[in-house]
Amino acid sequence: MQEKTMFRRELRAERDVFFSFNPPSIAPHSTYLAQLTPDAIVAGYIAVGSEADPARLIDAARRAGCTIALPRVESKTAPLQFHRYDAGNPLLPGPFGLLQPSIDAPMVTPTILLIPLLGFTRAGDRLGQGAGHYDRALAANPDAVRIGVAWSVQERLTLPRDPWDMPLNAIITERDYSIAEPI
Repeated sequence: MQEKTMFRRELRAERDVFFSFNPPSIAPHSTYLAQLTPDAIVAGYIAVGSEADPARLIDAARRAGCTIALPRVESKTAPLQFHRYDAGNPLLPGPFGLLQPSIDAPMVTPTILLIPLLGFTRAGDRLGQGAGHYDRALAANPDAVRIGVAWSVQERLTLPRDPWDMPLNAIITERDYSIAEPI
């Protein structure tokens, strides 16, 4: 666990520096666009701080006729829930500085998950904030396509792994879209 803490501190610092230089936005890649069908439910997130912003990916999904969902967090230990989000609906402040849909917004089951990252490998390993919200959400939605959204500076050759860590299917950065290549 201490190794992950060290990686998180290092990755946050690098991400913050990169972000301070006004990084380009993350554009939808053709491989991502090909997955967007009107029956897809795309769960994105509202970026916090220097997180890679999936706004253009969410907009592309909306234009393709997908249902959009955002995560809702009640506490550090409560499971992540995904609620439908329609453009213009109010977002409410939640824990950890998140903006999230109202509890009254319908819950949905995502078919595509856009996941914020602190770090990633080309093999699909990911490092998140450490509360386990996305690991539990990925385990609860095993058939969903898992796409990590990050800045290219967050890539590592290896990351520490635990048995409960859920891998990614793909990663999208400001530079490219890559399919995870498990080792």
